[in-house]
Amino acid sequence: MHLAPAVLAASLAQGVLAQERLPNVVVVLADDLGWGDPQSYNPESKIPTPHIDRLAREGMRFTDAHSPSSVCTPTRYGLLTGRYAWRTSLDSGVLDGFGPPLIDPGQHTIASMLKRSGYRTAAVGKWHLGMSWLDQKGTPVPRRIGGFRPGIDVDYTAQLHGGPLDVGFDTFFGISASLDMSPYCFLRNRSVEAIPEIPVPHGRSDIFSGLAAGLRSEGFRVEDVLPRLGQEAARIINLHVGRDQPLFLYVALASPHLPIAPVEAGASRAGLYGDFVFNTDRALGQVLEALDRNGMGANTLVVFTSDNGGLWHWWDFRAADDGGAVPQTARGRYVRDLGHRSNAGWRGTKADIFEGGHRVPFVVRWPGEVAAGSASDELVVLTDLYATVAELVGGEALGSSGQDSYSLVPVLRGSGKSGRATAVHHSYRGMFAIRKGNWKLVQGRGSGGFTVPRSIDEPGGQLYNLAEDPRETKNLYAENPELVAELEELLRAIRE
Repeated sequence: MHLAPAVLAASLAQGVLAQERLPNVVVVLADDLGWGDPQSYNPESKIPTPHIDRLAREGMRFTDAHSPSSVCTPTRYGLLTGRYAWRTSLDSGVLDGFGPPLIDPGQHTIASMLKRSGYRTAAVGKWHLGMSWLDQKGTPVPRRIGGFRPGIDVDYTAQLHGGPLDVGFDTFFGISASLDMSPYCFLRNRSVEAIPEIPVPHGRSDIFSGLAAGLRSEGFRVEDVLPRLGQEAARIINLHVGRDQPLFLYVALASPHLPIAPVEAGASRAGLYGDFVFNTDRALGQVLEALDRNGMGANTLVVFTSDNGGLWHWWDFRAADDGGAVPQTARGRYVRDLGHRSNAGWRGTKADIFEGGHRVPFVVRWPGEVAAGSASDELVVLTDLYATVAELVGGEALGSSGQDSYSLVPVLRGSGKSGRATAVHHSYRGMFAIRKGNWKLVQGRGSGGFTVPRSIDEPGGQLYNLAEDPRETKNLYAENPELVAELEELLRAIRE
């Protein structure tokens, strides 16, 4: 973790008085929301996002922020631990709904650090970092190899360990993994809320309701999940009123990830995907309104961001029926162009090594500390939340946690920079890239993710000057061997 010694010493010296002024911290993480979806980032967006835009008006909008990975699980690991997930056993892909814990026992997180500092800690939403499930024989379910498991042989009455309550959270309510992965049920703390017993057949032909095979609880509907998460987050805030301790609330929304399940259609001009983004924004609004209603907004640092770029870059989800020429998505589905660009002008989609895979919206509101309506082009990775929160509370990083984290407090207060000079990007298929200044070096050819070609079996890599070529259209790898060698060595040193 990278904190200025003088700043850290000053924070620690504030003592009891500082503890009384510690801000509440609320982190809202969307799932597969693109950089170009909020109107405050993309004026051409066809989706109303009033609550994200409100945060941008009242806080700081970062334009060069990145998820540490282009997919779900590793980004969540990086956000909570302050270290890149490729330093663990997960060197590509994601966990499924029954994966074992990715956060090792004893690994420290933002939640455990804040809990040591006197915070009440709560997690709501999509976990997707694994927990210890048991099968009917009482044997821990192992890491999967390929595909998503239905979980037919899982003992849903057994207590769950290795999840949120074992990494610093006092309470948890949510779902195990992505909304299209079994088990289709809510979890509360260490238990399944209602045992899933109803079979869900495999069916990906209809991308609105298509889920991986598995089991669901009675009454569990995908369209109810997002509203339920918003309600639960607001309930936690309501119940916190009157407590003499600050609150850390981590809200990991399950949208707008597949399956697309808006509460109502027609809220946007970007099809059902746009409607689902609108509902995602409304869930953020539930959190902000609860803070306002309970008089907590003035002393709360709110962060809104996404775990990676958008999956469906610019197309509606309705199957094309006009017989005309239409684009084809990375997963081979024909859809109709509605003119909305989920990742704005950035190349690629979720899972890719290109900017569209990992450049994300990142908005911070901190009344009295962050200038309203401000913007920053500071290079940010979501791992930086760890060092930022540590500086806020005078916390101490323990073990390897925070090793890839730089504090944003000087940036937020307008008093300096974070000190981050580089960022390591990582794709779904395990492809690496490094960013230094305006230069981005990709180790390998292709997207490394969902966009075809995913990989090209040719020597060399990709080098882009993002200042001159933000859409990554001109590969300068062959023309700059010395720069390539310098960046290759820098990436090697960081990885080792």
